Amino acid sequence: MMLLVVASNTLQLLAGWELVGLCSFMLIGHWWEEKENSNAALKAFFTTRFGDIGLLTGVVMTFFVVSRWAPNGKGTFSILDINNAALSGKVGHTLILLTALALLMGIMGKSGQFPLHTWLPDAMAGPTPVSALIHAATMVVAGVYLAARVYPIFWEGFNIGETMINPMVVVGGITIIAGAVLAFVQKDIKKVLAYSTISQLGYMVMALGAGAWTAAIFHLFTHAFFKALLFLGAGSISHSGSHHSFDMKKDMGGLRKSMPITFWTFMIGTGALAGIFPLAGFWSKDEILANAGNSGYQFFVYVGLVGAMLTAGYMTRCVYLTFFGKYRGHHHPHESPKAITIPLIILSILAIFSGFLYAAPF
Repeated sequence: MMLLVVASNTLQLLAGWELVGLCSFMLIGHWWEEKENSNAALKAFFTTRFGDIGLLTGVVMTFFVVSRWAPNGKGTFSILDINNAALSGKVGHTLILLTALALLMGIMGKSGQFPLHTWLPDAMAGPTPVSALIHAATMVVAGVYLAARVYPIFWEGFNIGETMINPMVVVGGITIIAGAVLAFVQKDIKKVLAYSTISQLGYMVMALGAGAWTAAIFHLFTHAFFKALLFLGAGSISHSGSHHSFDMKKDMGGLRKSMPITFWTFMIGTGALAGIFPLAGFWSKDEILANAGNSGYQFFVYVGLVGAMLTAGYMTRCVYLTFFGKYRGHHHPHESPKAITIPLIILSILAIFSGFLYAAPF
């Protein structure tokens, strides 16, 4: 992941990208003795590989984008050169457009965008800390990070500053609604959070497609805290409340009294995800919608608002089935040990205050 983040050229970024994908494949299939888990790992591998065909093509094409711009006619894979070339006005629009479309395909695979989103819910077969780290906060946002690093390619290729619709904003908008609607019909608490992650990744991609570059990265930042908090909260519930089950309808209910720390930290994460003021998710979502409206993407402001309402709806359902009503399990629920609750408290503090880092008038 660090190699991917600090890469100065697209070849280094590609190496980090594929190594992270390999780690994801092995961690999803961690309990390989059960065929369902092995199948989930293979599904993730093949779906993201399909997207990576586009990424590989796009990386090769960036070399030729630079060669059209460089005075000596020689191409490079340097991200700085790629961005300068895209903004120079010396490279044909068709080449930049095709490069943007190819890279978008890679983003759709890695960041779970419609229609290549199907691998992410199955990835919940991995251990819960893995879901909290790489399937909520780091690996799945690699596509958004790639788009942000070479954003001039998308800005020029899709004419983002001049149009009211483009492939990137459409893919993001569809993903917001699709992920949120699918979250409503899940009974596995981790799959609710997985579809929620898909929906929030759609927010980030839609923001990039609407010209809200800063807002997209800010939502990437805040989302890491509250979504990791929710996944670790689900792990705490499974560990101490439902005896290793994630079924909300069969093994949960009424846990707020026996698991107060888990309950209140989960509520903070839910509020941040739903965009409730003044938690972190409010500031980043508000910034996305404000920027989209100011850039002329008015329709997608409404898409974002509908997505926010759906988010509040499916998380209310999730909280009710898990913490309210009568306990439906057959065990003796109790609060998790400090090794589990302390990280929840730390992440809940970050989910409350991290939004002010950008909201403050620096």
